[in-house]
Amino acid sequence: MAVSVTLSERRRLELSWSEVTGAFGDSVTVLPIVVALALVTDVSLPHVLIAFGLFQVVWGVHYGLPLSVEPMKALAALAIAGALSYGELALAGLLLGGVLLTLGSAGALAKIERWIGEPVIRGVQLAVALLLLQTGFSLALADLSLAGLGLLVALGVVALGRYRASAIAVLAVGALIAVASAGLPSPQAPGLPPLPPIGSHTLTVATADGFLAQFAMTIGNAALATSLLFADRFDREVSPDRLSRSMGVTNLVSIPIGGIPMCHGCDGVAGKHAFGARTGGANLVVGIVYLALAFVASAALLAAFPLAILGVLLALVALSLGESVRHSSNLALTVGIALLALVVNLAVAFSIGILVFLALKRYRRGI
Repeated sequence: MAVSVTLSERRRLELSWSEVTGAFGDSVTVLPIVVALALVTDVSLPHVLIAFGLFQVVWGVHYGLPLSVEPMKALAALAIAGALSYGELALAGLLLGGVLLTLGSAGALAKIERWIGEPVIRGVQLAVALLLLQTGFSLALADLSLAGLGLLVALGVVALGRYRASAIAVLAVGALIAVASAGLPSPQAPGLPPLPPIGSHTLTVATADGFLAQFAMTIGNAALATSLLFADRFDREVSPDRLSRSMGVTNLVSIPIGGIPMCHGCDGVAGKHAFGARTGGANLVVGIVYLALAFVASAALLAAFPLAILGVLLALVALSLGESVRHSSNLALTVGIALLALVVNLAVAFSIGILVFLALKRYRRGI
């Protein structure tokens, strides 16, 4: 039996079994990444889950659609790999929040996308995927037997035709091992959120590097592609600029309360749709689950999570993120940007990629 609430002519919340199953369509990447961040950085997992829970509910009600709320993957990957400190991560997220809110209010997203170009965006995505894959392999070496167990679980889930669920299955295995080691956690209040250590020392080249890399991914994947997906799958017009404004608000509010940089994303929306979600009711369900998890995500449980399992987890997330390279309209440019990012850094690769893309575009017009 479904319970439906109509908020306006085009906005609806429904609570049904399909909305419950669809609720976890973007959790397959959210939970692995936030757990990884909490394990290897100073991020507070309970407060991150609270921020995700709140904004799942807020945007589900606001749009009446199963809008995704995900970590900003480029920034998260850099932090997991040790290239960004918690303070640098938070500052980059705040700066992006301000920029996204400003650009969305000015209606500038479509113009900027024409300058960046799709192959450049996919190049940044591939670079982030390779960075996560590299980090995953190094963590898996901590215990090859546990890493092998995680890999077997992942392969088993894939064999069942549930490729997207492979990462969440491996996360569940890691959580069970942690519970067996540390015991069942008792519910406890998360307490006051930690203040991000932002100052002049966090205004660094690494912060700028992360900012530029994430900006490219956010414009392409979180704003423009998500807008197109809503038109294709839900017959709803949600402009990229409107999505940019909501991402700006999300980051400016969530980071000061202990959250991490967050965005929307077409992959999360596609995941929710594939799992059955059709309204913002899915966001209510997953938002409540995240808020509940915040009260049992203890430090002892987190410390007991096996790093080798985390390595497999990151490798799976990396493969999922990197598969978009297949759709690049200029594979050579995309791969070149990714390799240059590994050799130099993401900001340099991103900047050179834009110049090459614009030069090729001008050359083709002149032919």
